[in-house]
Amino acid sequence: MYHERTTGKRPSTPMQIYQQPPRLLIVHISLPSWADICSNLCEALQNFFSLACSLMGPSRMSLFSLYMVQNQHECILPFVQVKGNFARLQACISELRMLQREGCFRPQGTSLQLAVEDGLQQFKQYSRHVATGTALTYTSLEIYFQITVLTSQPGKEVVKQLEEGLKDTDLVRVRRLQVVEITKGALECMDSASPIEEPSNDESSFLGTDIDLQIIDNDVVSMEIFFKAWLHNSGTDQEHIHLLLPSQSFSNVSRVRDNSMCLKCDLQERLLSPSLLPGTADGSLKMDDPKGDFSTLYQMASQTSASYYKLRVIKALKSSGICESVTYGLPFILRPTSCWQLDWDELETNQQHFHALCHSLLKREWLLLAKGEPLSQGRSLRRAATTFYVIMPSRSLTLLVKAVATRELMLPNSFPLLPENPPDDSLRIVESVLDSLELEPTYNPLQIWSHLYSHLSSTSVKPQGRLHSSWESRALRKAGQLQTNRVRATVAPLPMIPAPGRVPKMPDASKASSDAFFQLSMEEEEEEEEEYPSGP
Repeated sequence: MYHERTTGKRPSTPMQIYQQPPRLLIVHISLPSWADICSNLCEALQNFFSLACSLMGPSRMSLFSLYMVQNQHECILPFVQVKGNFARLQACISELRMLQREGCFRPQGTSLQLAVEDGLQQFKQYSRHVATGTALTYTSLEIYFQITVLTSQPGKEVVKQLEEGLKDTDLVRVRRLQVVEITKGALECMDSASPIEEPSNDESSFLGTDIDLQIIDNDVVSMEIFFKAWLHNSGTDQEHIHLLLPSQSFSNVSRVRDNSMCLKCDLQERLLSPSLLPGTADGSLKMDDPKGDFSTLYQMASQTSASYYKLRVIKALKSSGICESVTYGLPFILRPTSCWQLDWDELETNQQHFHALCHSLLKREWLLLAKGEPLSQGRSLRRAATTFYVIMPSRSLTLLVKAVATRELMLPNSFPLLPENPPDDSLRIVESVLDSLELEPTYNPLQIWSHLYSHLSSTSVKPQGRLHSSWESRALRKAGQLQTNRVRATVAPLPMIPAPGRVPKMPDASKASSDAFFQLSMEEEEEEEEEYPSGP
C-alpha cells in the first residue's frame, strides 16, 4: 500500500488515495433522545479512531475537528491530525459522554448554523497558517473539507434549517455538507448495516454545495460502518482501473487504441490489512505485507498519471475451476467508475456494459483470468514480473478481484484422494460432534469480534497521565488545581465575522499544492506536540 519506502522522521508525500479531505463533525444534541444515542455514538467513535489513529502507512485521514451543538455551539476539538493522536481524540469523546442527558434546555435556532460557520472560519485560519510556512499563497491552496452533522432530529427539517441559515454563507471551501439522522428502526438487516442515503434536495443547490441526507440506525455497528467509510478513497477525479476485454465479441463499443473493449472501473478495499495495525495476532508474520502483493494492484491503480493501470483479460475459467489455495493477498472490489471528468453518456454506457458483464459471467458460471500491465517500461531492458488476477462476479453491480499464484510461486504438495468410506466407528463419533455445532447459513463478520478495538485503544494511549476534558479543566482551574492540560489549537478559532458575498469558485489547485498542505499540516502538528505536551 506504500507509494515508496519511508526513511527518516518525516513521512513521504502521500498518494492521492490517502489525501482524504479534512472532516468537521458536528454533534447536534437534543433531549431526551441524546440519552439513547450517547453511549452508542461514543463507543463507535472510540472504536473508529482506535483504527484510524493506528493504521500504518500514509495517513488516510488528514485533519479532524469536533463541534457540539446543544443550547449553543462549542468547539470541543479544533482541527488536528488524526494519525497518532488517539489520546487527544479519546479525551474529546469522554467529554461527549459527560454532556447533559436529562432535563430540558431552550435550543437557539441559529446554533447549528453558527457551528458550521465557525468551523469554516477555523478551517480557513488553519489553511492560512499552513500557507505561511510555504512558498504557496492561501488562494493557491485549494483544499476543501467535508462537514457532517449528526442529529436525532428529523433529518429533512435539519436540512431545511441549514439551507435557510447558510444561504448567505460562502461555502466554496466545503466539498460536501452532510446531515446524518440517527434513528431507531432505519435498518432492519444487520448484515449490511449500510447507511440509507436519500437524494439531495435540488433546492439546496443555491448554496453551491448540495446537502446530503443519510439515515443510520442507532446501534454501534451501523455508526462504525458509517465512520469507516471515511477511510475509503472517495475521490472521483479519475478512474482507477481500465479492464480490457478482447474485442471480437464486441463491435459497437468504445475501444482504446489496441482494439480492446475498455471498462473504466474504480477500485475499493474490502477490508483492512491486519499487517497495517500494530500488535495484531498475525502482525509478526506479515502475511499481507503492504510492501508486497497488497500494493501491487491498489498502489498502481492509485497513482495519478496520464496512463491508467490496466487489467487485461486473457481467458475465461469455469467458476468451479479455481482452487482457493492458489489465491493470495487481500480481495478488492471493482465498480463502474463515477469519475466526474467523463461525460454523462460515457458514464452511462460504461455502467451498462459493466452490468452486462456481471450478468453474463453469472449466467455462464464463469470467472475471468487477467494480467496486470505495468504503466510504463521506460528505457529499462529488464522485463517486469507480471501479476495475475482472477475476477469473480457477484449478485451486486461489483466484481471481486484476487491475486492468483503463478508457476514460479508454487510449492509441491501431495493431495491423496479421499477414500470413499471411512470406518463406521470414526464416522459415528465425528458426525456426533458435528451435530452438536450451531449451523449458520452464512458467515457474517459483523457478528464476530476479536477484541481488536480494546487492544488498539490500550496500546495507543501513552502513559502520560490523565487527560482532562475541557469542562473538567475549567472546573479545576477555578479551584486552582490545574494550570492547563490540553494542547492548544494550532490556530485558535477566531470570533465570527460576517461572511463575505459569494465568490466564484477558483480553479482546482495543482497536486503539488495539495501535497504541501497535508505535508505541512502534519509537520505543524508534530511541532505543536513537542512544544506543548499533552501530559502533565
